[in-house]
Amino acid sequence: MLKRYLLAPGPTPVPPEVLLAMARPMIHHRAPEFDKLFAEVREDLKWLFQTRNDVLILAASGTGGMEGSVSNFLSPGDKALTVNGGKFGERWTKLCKTFGAQVTELKVEWGRAVDPQAVADALKKDPSIKAVYVQASETSTAVAHDVKALADIVKGYEETILVVDAITALGVLDLKTDAWGLDVVITGSQKALMLPPGLAFASVSEKAWRLADKAKNAAFYFNFKRERENQQKSTTAYTPAVSLILGLKEVMNILKAEGLEAVFARHAMLATAMREGVKAAGLSIFPQERPSDALTAISAPEGVDGQAVYKNLRTQYGMTAAGGQDHLKGKIFRISHMGYIDSFDVITALAAVEMVIKGLGYPIKLGSGVAKAQEIIMGKS
Repeated sequence: MLKRYLLAPGPTPVPPEVLLAMARPMIHHRAPEFDKLFAEVREDLKWLFQTRNDVLILAASGTGGMEGSVSNFLSPGDKALTVNGGKFGERWTKLCKTFGAQVTELKVEWGRAVDPQAVADALKKDPSIKAVYVQASETSTAVAHDVKALADIVKGYEETILVVDAITALGVLDLKTDAWGLDVVITGSQKALMLPPGLAFASVSEKAWRLADKAKNAAFYFNFKRERENQQKSTTAYTPAVSLILGLKEVMNILKAEGLEAVFARHAMLATAMREGVKAAGLSIFPQERPSDALTAISAPEGVDGQAVYKNLRTQYGMTAAGGQDHLKGKIFRISHMGYIDSFDVITALAAVEMVIKGLGYPIKLGSGVAKAQEIIMGKS
């Protein structure tokens, strides 16, 4: 028998009570019962996003929210600034080009965070840029960009919005949507929200809605204005993912019982335990600055194939993590600690990593990383 552990950066594990909520008998999406449920989760999401804005709920993956965050705010020919520090920053560039935007791509070395001054310089050089697109947590590199600093810069431009992909950040990092002035914040259900894939969420500021009123790109399914009109009436423009929304209500109950500050503190503690455990084992983390608390990217040691580590974790010990992407394939592997993850998941992951790497012939002292993580966890408990 091989017990399975899901420690990939999405999908993440789903709590049993959430699974049970989604197994309830189907309800009709135009019935009063659903209207009540939908109104409740919309208010809950405002709490999670730390906003007074409407938070749109879409039947889509996170990429659907990303697409809508381009098509609803830009017209063909509009200028956009994209921060490309990884695979998902690259996706912003591709989406903007798909919808006819003139893109200025700010390339950042993978493993580093964007320098806010570089964004400030780009906007000063061309203040006609309509939108700045960035990740709060770049999943491919495990780097967290300083979106607060970027918001401080962008808010000085009345006709420019900041769009934040928070797909692996919301519910992990303390993102103060309203207080910082984040214009559009998107996330997906399968990360820290502890649900299966299938829901995208987007918080939209009034500044962004004003830009949407002028946008000329075609949008049918991902039409944010149409969704806003419907969702303010506790319904949706199209058929929603009813079972996922039933599960979402249970997720919000769990998160509200824990409290936002405790949620952020838990993720920070788990991330610290993982990173320090990795270092104590004689390995190194990949990010050179601002590591994200959502996941840890670990550099493969000299002479060890990172893809072999990732694959052996799964085949030998039943642990699904993630490998590197593009030019990082074989050079890093990634382990998530967001959502329904606790201290012993981190300890188990570190133990498995030590065993796999030792099995691949690299000299590592078994238990060294685990011991360090245990010390950190005990000190915070």
